[in-house]
Amino acid sequence: MPEQPVTSETRGRTIQINDLRDVRAWCNAWGCSEAQLRLAVRAVGNSADAVHAYLLRNP
Repeated sequence: MPEQPVTSETRGRTIQINDLRDVRAWCNAWGCSEAQLRLAVRAVGNSADAVHAYLLRNP
């Protein structure tokens, strides 16, 4: 996964993990798998900023 900084696009947003379109959009934006995204949300909650930081630390 490329290292991308938190931007205004993610700041303050949440990930709706039960909405498949939202999950796909975040996976596409961050280049991660659905499993990686779900694991990150389980680990740090649904804050897009927190999930993105987790994914950067745990590729």
